[in-house]
Amino acid sequence: MNIQELAATLKLSVSTVSKALNGREDVSAETRQRVVEAAERLSFSPDPAARRLRRQSADTVAFVVSAPQTSFAHPFFLDMLMGINEAMDNSGLSVIVASARSVESEIDVFKRLIERQRVDALLFGRTRRQDERIEYLLERDIPFVAFGRSETSSEFAYVDIDHQIVGRAGCARFSSLGHRRIALVHAPEFLMFSHLERQGYKEALRAAGIPFDKTLCVETAISEEGGAEAARRLLELPEPPTAIVCGHDLLAMGVLRGIAETGRVPGRDIGVIGGDNHPIGRYVQPALTTFSAETHRAGKRMSEMLLERINGRPGKALQEVWAPELIIRASDGPHVTSTRDAIEDKTSAPKRARAART
Repeated sequence: MNIQELAATLKLSVSTVSKALNGREDVSAETRQRVVEAAERLSFSPDPAARRLRRQSADTVAFVVSAPQTSFAHPFFLDMLMGINEAMDNSGLSVIVASARSVESEIDVFKRLIERQRVDALLFGRTRRQDERIEYLLERDIPFVAFGRSETSSEFAYVDIDHQIVGRAGCARFSSLGHRRIALVHAPEFLMFSHLERQGYKEALRAAGIPFDKTLCVETAISEEGGAEAARRLLELPEPPTAIVCGHDLLAMGVLRGIAETGRVPGRDIGVIGGDNHPIGRYVQPALTTFSAETHRAGKRMSEMLLERINGRPGKALQEVWAPELIIRASDGPHVTSTRDAIEDKTSAPKRARAART
């Protein structure tokens, strides 16, 4: 009999059975006794690899670089990894870095890391609204901390930078500058941070009395090319946007390029706001208005939380959501009549005047 079968027999979750067998304080004494007696009666023997894992015999933590963006060179992951290493320096634990080639194959990476006894605990980011990684780790009672929340559960430890603020404050910034056609270019919405951005964006539209237009809301890959393609699509609309909020700075850089390809001037003809303060954002032209993203501090805090989880502190007691701040540079600006509209207005003015006289 394995632990899943034992849990099914007792009509308890695998996580509860695992906690009871390990004497965890967050399981009642009555439940613990019931589980232990059933295990003895049914000759259940916990997996030896799992026992070694709970004793932290591997002395290793994994940081999983999450799909759909798995480049180790990206500043987001490098800064986070630096924070992780800083916090783990005196812990006695080694840190390994792993990645998957796709969203679909990432769960297999998690299973290999756990079931081959390579790691005692995990850190990862880019949480999803429905996240099988979180389900798996909770079921196996493996200590972990995620960068981001999820609709999957409210019981796990996480640090999150609130991207609902990115969508809401970015859109509100543009509406306060007189824009009415405000677009959102964001990552696929199965990602939790992207879903929150869209929620915040729609909240700001409602607050400004601007109707939501689904044609102005574009999901795309987290890449510069994804942003450029989104900009091309938006600017081909009969009524193109005058401002674009981007959930990620890579997307924003692509949007800047896509705008320039049409002969428009980013920051003057069309405003752009990014989402996570990529280091190169201050050097592009125009310098990118964006939101703070303290990924180094987040990595350090996640590691501190993970050490607490390994020592038995419940995940629900380790949850933090940080508010990003708007960093104003030059890419956002007030709504102005575009050059093309101005030319059309200038050429049509005499016609309007003649029509008025007649």
